[in-house]
Parts: sequence; C-alpha cells; structure tokens
Amino acid sequence: MNCHQPKTVGKNINPHKRVALLGMPNTGKSTFFNRLTGGNAFVGNWAGITVDLLQARVKIEDEMTEFVDLPGIYDLNGFSEDEKVVQNFLEKFAVDLVIIVVNATQIDRQIRLVLQIKALGFPAILVLNMADEAKHYGVKIEVDELSQRLEIPTFLMSAKYGQNYQRVYEQIVKKIKENNYSFQINNLTDQLLKIGAVLPEKIDHILAGTVIMPSNFLKTFTFKVDSILLHPIFGLPLFFLGMFLVFQIVWNIGLPSMDLMENFTNFLQTYLLEPLLKPFPLLIQDFIINGIWNGLATVASFIPLIVLFFIVMAILEDSGYLSRSAYLMDALMSKLGLDGRSFVLQMMGFGCNVPALMGTRIMRSQGLRLLTMLVITFSLCSARLQVFIFLIAATFPNQKGATVLFSLYILSFVAALVAAFLLKGQFKNKEPFVLELPPYRFPTLKQVINRGWGEVLHFLQRASGFIILGCIAVWFLTNLPLGTTGLDTFGGQLGNFLSPLMQPIGIDPYLTLSLLFGFIAKEVVVGALPVIYGMDATNLSNYIGSTVTWVQAYSFCLFCLLYTPCLTTLATMFNESKSWKYTSFSVIFSFVFAWLVSFIFFQTASFFGFS
Repeated sequence: MNCHQPKTVGKNINPHKRVALLGMPNTGKSTFFNRLTGGNAFVGNWAGITVDLLQARVKIEDEMTEFVDLPGIYDLNGFSEDEKVVQNFLEKFAVDLVIIVVNATQIDRQIRLVLQIKALGFPAILVLNMADEAKHYGVKIEVDELSQRLEIPTFLMSAKYGQNYQRVYEQIVKKIKENNYSFQINNLTDQLLKIGAVLPEKIDHILAGTVIMPSNFLKTFTFKVDSILLHPIFGLPLFFLGMFLVFQIVWNIGLPSMDLMENFTNFLQTYLLEPLLKPFPLLIQDFIINGIWNGLATVASFIPLIVLFFIVMAILEDSGYLSRSAYLMDALMSKLGLDGRSFVLQMMGFGCNVPALMGTRIMRSQGLRLLTMLVITFSLCSARLQVFIFLIAATFPNQKGATVLFSLYILSFVAALVAAFLLKGQFKNKEPFVLELPPYRFPTLKQVINRGWGEVLHFLQRASGFIILGCIAVWFLTNLPLGTTGLDTFGGQLGNFLSPLMQPIGIDPYLTLSLLFGFIAKEVVVGALPVIYGMDATNLSNYIGSTVTWVQAYSFCLFCLLYTPCLTTLATMFNESKSWKYTSFSVIFSFVFAWLVSFIFFQTASFFGFS
C-alpha cells in the first residue's frame, strides 16, 4: 500500500460486507442494481445522512453482503445535494467495494469520476454499461487494454438485457472474497484537493487507442424521432396529446379492472368476513365492516388501475421521453423562475410527491429548489387519482370521464405555473439549465413490470397504515355520540362547523369531513367516504351520483388537487428545506390557493346556471 494514498484502511470496520454503486445519472446504474439484488431492495435510513438510500442485502458465498445504490452524480467535487449525499456517505460509512457504472457511449465524458475513485484508493470495478447501444453507435472499446491502463477490472455489459452480466457478477464475488479490509475516507474534500484535478491530458492518454468514437454519428433513430417530437411548433401539442392518450388508457382499461377487484372484495365480505363476525355484537360488526373493511376494500379496488398507471409512466420515463419534456417546457418555465427540471419533477410527482421532492436535490440554486418543491405539491399524484376517478365515475357520463380526468391533469400544471408566477420574486434562481438527452430506449417487459409493481408496493406500504387509522377515526366521528346519525354525530357537527367556509365552493359537510382526513393521506379520502356514508363502494357511487352535481364534484376535485399536501409530503418538505417557516408557508399558501380556485370555478358555474 502506498502511504500517500488518501484513505483510511481498517480491518473489520463493517459487521458485513458493503458494496456501493456509483455513477452519473442515466447510466443504467439502478437497472444494474435491480439485476444484482433481484428486486429485493428497500429504502434504508442511514445515520448522519439526511436522505434515504436504496439498499439490499444479498448472500454471497454464505456471507451477507449489503449493496447500496448511491444517487447519480457528475463529480465528487460537486455542490448539489445529491453530490453532498455521496460525499457524506463515503466519509461516514466504510465500503469493501465500489462498482462504478459508466455509459459506454459516453466514456470520454464520464471517465473523470472513475479516475477520482481510483486516486482515492477505493477497491473498484468499472462496468461499461449499455454495451448494446455502444455497438449500435459504432463505439469500439479495447476493454483489456483500458483495464490495464486504469488498473481497475473493467467489463462491457448490458444491464438491460443481461449481456456479460455473469462475468461481472463473478468478478464482484471474487473481489469481495479477496478483500478483507473496508475502506473509508476521512475529509473527502481535503483528500480530493491533495490528489488534484483530473487533467484532460491524463484522460486523453488513457483513452487513446482504447476507445474509438465514430467521427460522425449516423442519423440515428433518436435523431429522427426528435426532429418530430422536439419540433419547436408541434413538440408541445404532441406531448400533451400523448399524455391525453395515457389518461384514455388509464380510464378505459383501468376502470373496468376496478370492477373485478370490487367483486372479489364483495365475495370476501359476504362469504368470509360476515360469517366470521356473526357471533359478535352488532356494534363490533359495524365497526369492522363499515369502519375498516369498506374503506380498505374501496382503496384496494384501485390497485389494478394504479398498477396500470405506474406501468405507463415507467414506459415514458425509461424510454427517455420525460427528459425531453424538460427541454420542451424550459423556455416557458424559465420565465416563471423555474426550469425544465422543475417540469420533469412535477411529472414524477404523478406517482408520488415524496420522491419528486427528494429529486430537487439535483438543483444547486436554493431559490429554484424551494419554488420547485412548492409547485410539485400540485401534481396529480396516484392518491389523488383514486379520489378523482371515484367521483368522476359517479357524477359524469362515462364517455366523458377520461377528458374530465385529463382536464385536472392540465389544471395541475396551470396551477403550478400560476403559483410560480406569483412567487418567483420570492425565490430567485440564477442557475443555468444544462440537460443531456439520453437516446430513446425501449424498456423490456420485465423492467416495466418490476418498476410498476415496485412503485405500487411502495405506495401500499406507505399508505396502508394511514388508511386504517383514518378509517377508524372517521368511524368514531360518525358513530359518536352513540345513537346519533348523520349531521348529529361529532363528524357531522365538525362538517357543519366548517360549512360557512366550504359551502361557497359547493362542498357539503360530508365531503368536508373526508377532506379533513385527506390531510393525513389523500388515499384516506377514498377510504373515508364509505365510512362516512356507511355504504359499500357500489351503493356509495350511486348515492353520490344522485346527490352531488357535477359542478360540486369538480369543485371538490379542484380543492383536493391543490389544498394542503399529506403529512408524508409535508415531512419530506421539511426534511429537504430544513425550515418550519417555509413548510408552514406552503401549507397556508396551498390551502388559500385551492379555496380561491374552487370558489372561482363554483361561483362562475353557478352564475351561468350549470348544475
């Protein structure tokens, strides 16, 4: 070992082996991580690290090995939040191996990160991913020669298709077995200063003769498609047309699938739950069936639809099209104090606002980051999607459902733009917008299904506890004092108390009560409605359809779209901003904004005689 190497070496620092995956964004690092771990990853909370990281434990040679997927970064010297996370991790946690994942088609631009890791002395393996794309583009790499020059085991691989994966896995096993020491860096910034910058001459020397890039890329499929989809006139209309088709798919395929799940839950209630509860008092039966089961069953009926939604969004994201939406929207967003990344993160918020908020770490400008976090909360997340589909199906003709749902999607963007316009003076941004467009890729069926199902599992794990607690609380509010019903219950009295505030926007006391519990989690709104009305999903849909007008339903949807985000989102917002003042402001602003939008819509519709 050379004494000048800037590293701390100690034996048995870890109770088990630890492998860190490192690389730039869009290198397929997470795809490789999922292949390595078999999709058994979970979100881990690391002491001293302000964010959660994806990790998995895999048994290798009868020894448990921990794999950690670090955020994608461009440089160990960077200043973005994601780069700070990686810096803190390497300082606080010892690792036995670093796997550096590089896009083989861009090795000339990404080799700097590899050389930094090498200079710091970490045991490493270099994976040149996307070998299939490199071959397609005519990139030629002399892997053995490159490995000798870098003094790092180097492999060409396609994580997407598994090409050469076995060789990489065998090398990982070999390195883990051979290495009895864990490596940890003290004062990473100081160590990087000592080793100095990676000079272009050194990069040229390493790549000369080992990597041959074609002098002129042929006009590839990506360029041909981009000439249409990124057209200055037709690009945006085509994008929104595509998103409209997404909601058509979700509505026309997802809605019938809900009936199948609803029939299944009704079968379980009739032939399993009710016979089991028959010996118990009526109050207990009512509590379990109307207080818990109906709420959970209503939410469960949306699982097929949510799976479909996540699969479609996974296709759009993995194909590379979502990053192009950032390019299309940047000119407009920049006038509002945002940039194209803000738009993409709002799109990510369609799944869940929480990871979208965490995604703002890539922004160096604090003003841009805070403003982006504020508008992300207006994204039509999957929890709100359940609420909207339920109400739209009950109050609008079925053939108009997809159009109504798409209009709410458009309004979520409009609301974000208006909010950004109103607040851009408070959150100033001077950071330039730099975007690298990946080539179009066709994700494999396995990738899409794993991604979609993984998102759904995360959604259910996060929401299930809130839904049960919310349904129980709603049942008590709507059944106490004993012997009372309707507006005489505590819940009814609370709804009546808030009636002067909610009546001008067309929301009655029953729907008001569900919105109160939506503050816990938006999924609870759907779970609370059957409990509040004391009906199963089918009867409730028919009842709401006969008692709530489409104007009231749309006003309710607008308010639900824009008002105070759920507790998990607020907690994430506080963790990311480190400011109670900012978090409190976001709560008040979103509530007032939601009320004003709903008020303008409802009063205008009423003035013109719509009902």
